[in-house]
Amino acid sequence: MKTIAIDFETANEQRGSACSVGLAWIEEGRVTRVEERLIRPRDMRFSGMNIAIHGIRPEHVEDAPEFPEVMDEFHDDIRGATMIAHNAAFDFSVWRASLDLYRQSYPELTYLCSLKMAQRIWPHFLSHRLNLIAEHLGLRFKHHNAAEDAAVCAAAAIEMAKVVKANAVHAIPALIGMKPGRLTAQAYEPCTCRKG
Repeated sequence: MKTIAIDFETANEQRGSACSVGLAWIEEGRVTRVEERLIRPRDMRFSGMNIAIHGIRPEHVEDAPEFPEVMDEFHDDIRGATMIAHNAAFDFSVWRASLDLYRQSYPELTYLCSLKMAQRIWPHFLSHRLNLIAEHLGLRFKHHNAAEDAAVCAAAAIEMAKVVKANAVHAIPALIGMKPGRLTAQAYEPCTCRKG
């Protein structure tokens, strides 16, 4: 079972303005590969607030490929994978909005939200932001760099699997009352947790 953490950064407040993607592959309880790609948004409008968050400017992406070409590189990896993102509602809205912008169909996959998992597994944490989880796990990283965010998301998911004694990250939902999200060519279903 393939499990891949994913993180997007956006150029502005529009969800379809992805300017960077990071992916981290989880195999046999460890991160085995991390990739980052810059993306040239169709609309090259970068907001000052977004630049302040991730540091990516228009000149950094002017020669980068657009979203379809970037994601096509990972098509075979993603197909049939369990994807995971920290605050998956955001990352999957970026993915869907970008696919919609280019009139492309959605890939077929299952996904998990490591933020929802952390809230369930570590309820005593004052915050479940990725940087604070990284601090708890003793991980140093550059927050809002897509590759580093994906790698920390993956590392946190691996640690959460150990905490709940799951044999793999994709087995966590059944142990914590989580319903994985689904993306299909026809539909989108959010990742949810049972109350209580």
